[in-house]
Formats: sequence, structure tokens, C-alpha cells
Amino acid sequence: MRFTLSDDQQEIKRTARDLLASRATVARVRENAEAARYDDALWKELCELGWPGIALAEEHGGQGLGMVELCALLEELGYACAPVPMLGSVLAGLAIQQAGSDAQRERWLGGLAHGELRGALGLVRDGVADLVPDAGGADVVVLIDAAAGSASLVEGDAVEAVDAIDATRRHGRVSAGGEALEGDAEAALDRALVAVAAELVGVSQRALDMTLDFVKERKQFGVPVGSFQAVQHRAAQMLLDVEGGRSATYFAAWTADAEPDRLPVAAAMAKAWTSDGARNATGGAIQLHGGIGFTWEADVHWWYKRAQLGAHYLGDGGAHRARITELVAAERGAAAPA
Repeated sequence: MRFTLSDDQQEIKRTARDLLASRATVARVRENAEAARYDDALWKELCELGWPGIALAEEHGGQGLGMVELCALLEELGYACAPVPMLGSVLAGLAIQQAGSDAQRERWLGGLAHGELRGALGLVRDGVADLVPDAGGADVVVLIDAAAGSASLVEGDAVEAVDAIDATRRHGRVSAGGEALEGDAEAALDRALVAVAAELVGVSQRALDMTLDFVKERKQFGVPVGSFQAVQHRAAQMLLDVEGGRSATYFAAWTADAEPDRLPVAAAMAKAWTSDGARNATGGAIQLHGGIGFTWEADVHWWYKRAQLGAHYLGDGGAHRARITELVAAERGAAAPA
């Protein structure tokens, strides 16, 4: 396995960073979030670049690349906190490609790959998938019931719009039911976990970068607050949260492409780390911004809110640590001599 991105993967990441820096500025994020809408102009541009279909097969209109390339994009979208329905559409497409029938792939994947259709993915608990990101306005929502090991899809008219603290997205609530996906629901969920983890890495990195810029400029007693040891310790912990999450996420993405038998544990590790890491990193950002960090006028709260919902989406850190325990115990039991 590689320990760094390839030249092509680095170019994808650089292109995404440069484009989003100019198209998804903080001012535009704030403008669209406060208006409770997506940035349709930006979404159209991303679709023209083929981003929603980057990890979908060419036969279905995608670019035929892998999870590593997808994660490179999603990290940058998280970094920008871009108000576009990219994550939901990507997750729906991955799930239908992995677990759908030929007819279901034919029905949905081309539209999702080109951005003509929008999608979302939710995890069912007690018959309902709640706070599903990008479900508001989606054409199709994939529902995964992890306990039953099953998946289904429902069309967008079944979505009940709900408000959430992350105003950069349109969320929805969906009741279980719909058309069954007969393929491997667990594998579909594992890929979704890796994708969400990648976005959380970007969110965490942006919170760290914003904080470092602030503590270098903000002065107390005539010196930058970044020179205080307590501030340095918290920033160092934020860096650990970011880099640990990035390493776990890209390893999981690599397993999805190269060694899928290792994906279940790797995906759970990535989501467990990034769920906790993103909450810690963005919480640290609020704290190190001081009193201004708690105000509406400060920008850091947009990333904090996305991290809070992303941390719980598809299961929080505790849930995935428990899953890792179960998976490892099962592996050892299977390997034990009779």
C-alpha cells in the first residue's frame, strides 16, 4: 500500500482546494446557510466536473475512480463546509452501486453521477432514519438497517423536512420501507462510513487552521496568545485529532479499493476516530477563539455544527468502537482451532 497520495490523487485534491477557495468562501457559506438553501451555482459547477460520480463505474456514467480519490474530494468539501448536496448524492450512489440490482443501478446511478438527481443515505433505528443530511430535496434516499443487515430505497416524496443546527445542509426524516436492495448492505454502509470520515477530517483541519491563524494574531499582555503553553497544548491535541483521523480514513479508503475483506474494521476505526476527533477539534477551536468564538459573527461555528452532526451520523465513536470489538472477536473465534 502507498503511504502518500499518488500524483494524480494529489492533483485532484489541489484542484478541489483551489476551486472551493474561490467558489465556497466563508461569506458564501454564511449567505446560503442563513437563507436555508444550497449553493445551486456551485453545485452545477461541481456536477459539470463530474465530482458526484467520481467513484461510480464508467458504465453508469461515473469516472470509475476509487474511494481514495473520493475521500480526497470530500475532505476538501468538508474543509470548505460547502453548502452543496454532494455527500448525500455520493453516499446514495455508492450504496446503490454496491447493493442494488442491475435495474436499480440503471434507474438511479446515471442521474446521480451527473448531478441530475440528488440522493441521501440514512441509518434506520426503530423504523425511522432521522436527521438524514441532504435528504431535503433528494430524489432518492437509501435506508440501511444495520441490525437487520438490509437496505432499501425510497423516493424523495417520502421525506419529511426537518431543521438541524447545521444550516449548511437540508436535513430530512424518512420512515423505513420502500424498495429492497438485495445486495450487501453492510459493505455499502462501510463505504459510507469512510466517506463521512473523510468529510470530518476536512472539517477538523479547517477548524485547526482557523484557530492557528487566530491565536497568532490575537494578543494578550502584549504577546500573541499562541505563545501561551496552555494554548499550544490544546492546539497540539487538535493536530493529533486531525492527523489520526486522516491516517485512519485513508487507510480505510485504501482497503475498500484494494483489500475489501479488511474494510469493516478499518471503516469502523475511521468513523470512531473522526467522530470523536472532529468534535474535539472544533470544540477546541471554539475555546481557543475565546469569547468571540461563541458569537454568531464568528465563522468557526459553521464547522463546529457540521462536526456535531457528522460525529453522530451513521453511528458515533462509541458505537463503532463496540463494532470493532465484535468484528475482532468474531475473527478470532473463526480462526480458533476446533
